[in-house]
Amino acid sequence: MAIRFRGKLWAFYASILAALGAALFVSACGSSQSAVTGQQQIRHVFVITLENENYATTFGSSTKAPYLAQTLASQGAVVQNYYGTGHVSLDNYISMLSGQAPTPQTDNDCTTYEDYNLTGMTSDGQAIGTGCVFPASVKTLPDQLKAAGFTWKGYEEDMGNDPAREAATCGHPALNTADLTQRAQAPSAAVPLGDQYATRHNPFMYFHSIIDSPDCGTNVVNLEKLQADLQSVATTANFNFITPNLCNDGHDSPCVNGQPGGLTSANAFLEKWVPIITSSAAFKQDGLLIINFDESSYATQTLDTSKSPATLTLTYAGSTCCSQSPGPNLAAFPQSQAYGTVPASAIPGLPASLGNISLVMAKSNFGGDQTGAVMISKFIKPGTVSTVAYNHYSMLKSIEDIFGLTHLGYAGQAGLAGFGNDIFTNL
Repeated sequence: MAIRFRGKLWAFYASILAALGAALFVSACGSSQSAVTGQQQIRHVFVITLENENYATTFGSSTKAPYLAQTLASQGAVVQNYYGTGHVSLDNYISMLSGQAPTPQTDNDCTTYEDYNLTGMTSDGQAIGTGCVFPASVKTLPDQLKAAGFTWKGYEEDMGNDPAREAATCGHPALNTADLTQRAQAPSAAVPLGDQYATRHNPFMYFHSIIDSPDCGTNVVNLEKLQADLQSVATTANFNFITPNLCNDGHDSPCVNGQPGGLTSANAFLEKWVPIITSSAAFKQDGLLIINFDESSYATQTLDTSKSPATLTLTYAGSTCCSQSPGPNLAAFPQSQAYGTVPASAIPGLPASLGNISLVMAKSNFGGDQTGAVMISKFIKPGTVSTVAYNHYSMLKSIEDIFGLTHLGYAGQAGLAGFGNDIFTNL
C-alpha cells in the first residue's frame, strides 16, 4: 500500500528523509567538497624584489635595512639560503616569471631590447636561442594564472614618468632599439619627478605572450595604482609583482634624485609599502608576502695599475644551489667582459687621481650567489628561520603549487624543492 504525506506533515517527513539520505551519502562517499588544506589556502601572493645585496650585508649586525632584517624578519620567516640564479639583473627576473635560463643577452641586461631568435626547445622546456623578448610560445606564470581563472598584476614604480621613454602601462622600448631605461633619469623641468624605472627589472616586458596582449595595458601599471587595488579582496589580484624604482630597490647609490639609495632607500620603501600590503583585506585573509633580491652584489675587486688606463676587475663567485643548471645558451664559465671606462672617483675606495679606469666584470660561475629572503603570512609563525636552500626557480615552483599549476622550465627540474614546512610553520 502506498503511503502519501500531505501538507506540513509531508514537508516534515521529507526533510527528515532528505537529511538521512544526505548523511548516508556523506558516510559512504565522504564530503562532496573537501576543505582546502596546506599551501593552497594561500590565495594572494605579493612579491617585492630588491636589488644587489648579499645575505651577510642585509642581515648582518651592521645592516642598513633594520626594518627588513629585524622588524619584518621577526614577523615571519628568514630564508637564509635563498639564492639568485644569475648575474646581472634581467636573467634573475626572467627565471622568476618563466623558469627560463639566460641567453647571452639577458645575462647582460639586454641593453638593446631585441626579439628572441628561437631555434628550438629542450626536453625540459628551455628555449634555445639568443635575444631578449621570448616568443608567444614560451609561457609565463601570468599565462598559467589566466588560463586557470586567477588574476595577476605588475606594479612598476616610476613607469611612465617620462612618456618619451616609456608608457605608463606596459612600458617598454620599441623592439630592436636601445633601451633608454638602463640609466635613471634625474629630475628636470620636463620631468619634475625624474624617471628611475628600469625595463630590465620588469620581467613581464620580455614575453610576447604578455606584451602583445591587451592584458598588458591593464595589468602592468604604475605602482601608484596598488593602494587603490588593495581596498578590497575583489580588486586585489591573486599574484602581485612589485618593482621599486632604481633608487628604492637599492640598485643605485647614491640616486639621481639626491636620495642615498642602496639598502637605506630600500628599507624606507619597505617601511612605507609593507604595512599598506599587510593591512589589506586580501593579505589578512590568505596572503603571502615574499621579499627577495635578484642577486648578490658581493664581488672581489682586483686593481691593476700596471695597465694604462688602470683596470679594475670585479669577480663574482656565481655560486648556486639546488642543482641549478646554466641552461643551453651560455658559453662555458669562467667568463669576463669589459664594460668600458669609468671615473675612478665613482668607485668607493679608489683615489680620484687614477682618472678614468677600465672596468671588467668577471663571473667564476653562472649563479647569483646567496641573498636571503623574508616571507610573511598568517601561515608562517613569527620568528621562523629556514636553512633550506632555495632559488628563484624554487619560488616559481612554489607559487605554481599554491595555485595548482604545472611547472614551467626549470621550476619543473627533477628534485627541486618548493617552499615547505620549514617556512610554512603555521598551516
